[in-house]
Amino acid sequence: MVRLNGTPSRSGPPASPPGWKSLLALLSLALCGLLWVGGLIDSLERPSVVDSLSLRQLELTALAAEAVPEGLRPLLTGEDPRRELGDELRRQMEAAEEPPLALRRLESALLERDAGSAAALDDATELGQLATQVDAGRRPLIQALLDGRPVTAEQREQLLAPWSAPLMVQQLVCEQLPGDPGACPAEERSLRLLLMLLAVTTLPALFLLVGAALLLRQGWLAWRGRLGAAPPLVGPPLSPVDVTLLIAGGFVVLGEVVVPMVVQPPLQIALQRLAAPRALSQGIEVLVLYAALMAAPLLLLALMLPRRGTPPPGGWLQWRWRPARSALGGALASLLMVLPVVTASSWAIDRVWADPGGSNPLLDLVLTSADPLALVCFAVTALVVAPLFEEVLFRGVLLPVAGQRLGGAGAVVLSASVFAIAHLSLSELAPLFVLGLGLGWLRWRSGRLGSAVLMHALWNGMTFMNLLFLAD
Repeated sequence: MVRLNGTPSRSGPPASPPGWKSLLALLSLALCGLLWVGGLIDSLERPSVVDSLSLRQLELTALAAEAVPEGLRPLLTGEDPRRELGDELRRQMEAAEEPPLALRRLESALLERDAGSAAALDDATELGQLATQVDAGRRPLIQALLDGRPVTAEQREQLLAPWSAPLMVQQLVCEQLPGDPGACPAEERSLRLLLMLLAVTTLPALFLLVGAALLLRQGWLAWRGRLGAAPPLVGPPLSPVDVTLLIAGGFVVLGEVVVPMVVQPPLQIALQRLAAPRALSQGIEVLVLYAALMAAPLLLLALMLPRRGTPPPGGWLQWRWRPARSALGGALASLLMVLPVVTASSWAIDRVWADPGGSNPLLDLVLTSADPLALVCFAVTALVVAPLFEEVLFRGVLLPVAGQRLGGAGAVVLSASVFAIAHLSLSELAPLFVLGLGLGWLRWRSGRLGSAVLMHALWNGMTFMNLLFLAD
């Protein structure tokens, strides 16, 4: 058993492993290093979700502007949210390496017309050119806008149907097509849009303020020597070689390489036979593949744990869910404290690295999915499966075993580093490292893995809800 408070216990580390195990661990570590370096480099080529999130938030601001009380508009929406949206949309279209989508070109042209741009009134502008480039099904809407012929609300819906247009485009079309527009989307959903705007602007600012206050208080207590000693750091009786095999061999080589090769082909065949909608198929595939990825390292961990002897109070992993109130309270407080530091690290990265790319692909799937069952699959993966599995590996096993040699603080830094690298995203490396520090600090100072799992789930849940508010 590993039991320490910054120093090794009297019983010392486990006996030296046999040579074959050390050799296998070294080979696994080498393969893991190659895979991780390749994955980090490849992340530079993956699209970033940052621009999409920025655009969605500006669209939400523009849609909710009329519902915001006049006295609060300078604070919540700015002087001219539609102009800011148009400027950002044009910037992204000009910076894109590929030609912009027809839907984005339509939105940009409609925003120009809304602003009264003289160029927008000329058929040779973007809207006029777009009419000759889109397919026959989408051309009637552009022609109606150019002709200015009156339409009914029902006709407007028919014109919009082939476009699968987001709410902002629906609102602009409703305003710019003459006739009987009826109630436009922004007016019909004004209260909902206002609440969503408050949720993605005011709440994060409030969380940052509370988190900064808690962080300052924590620093003050530490400076005054009032934090108290951390409880003994208890963990499974594994050697560094065992942990290397578990993470590099079980998690990376088997879980991320071998398992998908075995599971993905029959899973895709089954999903094709199921004939489920594409979004739902993606949700099921993500959930099943992540659950399958977990199987190899968790089975390996079960084989490594001693089958004889009495585990320490709380078990080898020290879940310690009870009392639930203090476990949840510690998770929430730690989440709020880490939030300002994560935000600051993201801001710093944005200042020195304009386009790092490499966002987690799951973020884009959630942002663009409108299928409720698919969203349930994504939610289960992000809020339940991932926090449980990742915390078992990084804070349940790696941290306490590393603490034998590095002490509590060193183990927190090491586990945070491995946690950040394992996500294979250079753009998110610094924020994930800071998040890992918070999770490790909570595990060390509380002595409870359950609190770290709850904090991880709350973090993912906050991100998930923000994506839902900004989704189509």
